[in-house]
Amino acid sequence: MALSTTLSQMSIALPTGIDGSSRSMIKVQSMSFTEKSWSPLLKLDSKPRSLTVKTRSTICMSLQQASRTKVQSMSFTEKSWSPLLKLDSKPRSLTVKTRSTICMSLQQASRTKVAVTPLELEDPKETPLNLYRPKEPYTATIVSVERIVGPQAPGETCHIVIDHDGNVPYWEGQSYGVIPPGENPKKPGAPHNVRLYSIASTRYGDSFDGKTASLCVRRAIYYDPETGKEDPSKAGVCSNFLCNAKPGDKVKITGPSGKVMLLPEDDPKATHIMIATGTGVAPYRGYLRRMFMENVPNFKFDGLAWLFLGVANSDSLLYDEEFAGYLKDYPENFKYDKALSREEKNKKGGKMYVQDKIEEYSDEIFKLLDNGAHIYFCGLKGMMPGIQDTLKRVAEERGESWEQKLTQLRKNKQWHVEVY
Repeated sequence: MALSTTLSQMSIALPTGIDGSSRSMIKVQSMSFTEKSWSPLLKLDSKPRSLTVKTRSTICMSLQQASRTKVQSMSFTEKSWSPLLKLDSKPRSLTVKTRSTICMSLQQASRTKVAVTPLELEDPKETPLNLYRPKEPYTATIVSVERIVGPQAPGETCHIVIDHDGNVPYWEGQSYGVIPPGENPKKPGAPHNVRLYSIASTRYGDSFDGKTASLCVRRAIYYDPETGKEDPSKAGVCSNFLCNAKPGDKVKITGPSGKVMLLPEDDPKATHIMIATGTGVAPYRGYLRRMFMENVPNFKFDGLAWLFLGVANSDSLLYDEEFAGYLKDYPENFKYDKALSREEKNKKGGKMYVQDKIEEYSDEIFKLLDNGAHIYFCGLKGMMPGIQDTLKRVAEERGESWEQKLTQLRKNKQWHVEVY
């Protein structure tokens, strides 16, 4: 590859770790130049890495100054990056087409998107559905389990990466079923029932190779109302199995299932209003990574994505750094509002719930819906009555019938609900 290229093409983005952050630093061990082409530049694994320049000086030179410079090699201190560079022997000349200055900072290059593979995952026209069923599930492998909430969060939520080796493809907004090991206590000799979990990654997974899927799982724990103590015998079987799993453990999965939460991609300039409580944010993480992180040739999002996330407190926020990164890099395309029920008050002095945030922005939301915006709801089913009441009250204040408006939204396929 000739170096007559833009900064964004030359920049190294590191979407590693679950938050997809590209603002880490890389340790550069050495850099020299020659006349051999680069192919490919880098193949990154999913382990977080820090990027720092070995010397303290800034790498900054004009393209005119670099016009006769030729790259020979580049290496990094972390051995897990493989391969670093693969050079062919065919000579390449270096041309320069602009006089602009190269200042290699990852912040400046933070909007560089990640290449994904295999692009054949974009080819199917029909939604993948129920490729594996409860009687014949697919046996996948746990890659990693990571707690993603802080110490003050009520309860534990984990991000779980599962390796399906490309055999259980899915689309953003779908779910996997999980069958925990053991016997169903209500049906002796039979396996446990399937538990459904929204997939929290794009079809390419967190490793961008189409071989993994990620789940966002809150550990279900039961406390005796009389003693206030935890009762392990009534703990959630599947959530505890997943949160306790170790890399290499096997997990039986079914699916994928679901079509109601699929991300419509026919209009790249569309508006998507996403409302979630807790782990209901899972499908939206997949949407947003597809919109803002991945370089998908046939989907170039240029609309508006607006996320409302309701949780108990700041320590309970899920994927917050990842979402904050999109807000910084794509302020014209992404809005992010949080409702922290134990830390914030609504305008009436009560706890701040996600429906209070919706009411706060109701005029703008209704205008967007009138102009064709899609609106999504995902989370505990107990969230919907409060949200519906708020929307109905706002509609009436605007002189509209909420029942008629809801009917029209459903008819236009703008209304998407998945609660559990």
